[in-house]
Amino acid sequence: MKYTEAINSTPVVLVEFYATWCPHCRKMMPVVEEIKELLEGQVDIYQLDLDENQELADVEQIRSTPTFIIYRDGKPVWRESGEMDGQFLLDKIQSFL
Repeated sequence: MKYTEAINSTPVVLVEFYATWCPHCRKMMPVVEEIKELLEGQVDIYQLDLDENQELADVEQIRSTPTFIIYRDGKPVWRESGEMDGQFLLDKIQSFL
């Protein structure tokens, strides 16, 4: 799936750019999995490995991992990098629904 199709797949989409070698990304993995389960059918969540998507990461100006971007109707409406509380991330996504 192309990135433009992905960010338009549902009205609200979360994209996470991560790296397998990043300790903060590893800590966020179970958090993102839980959010995926909670919001199944409402929000599409895509996790993109920085090392496998370097060109896209450059286009999106990803400078640190993990970086989360929330899209609404295909447009970025929120962006944050680093480890964060799962409830904070969930609340942020739900605020755009």
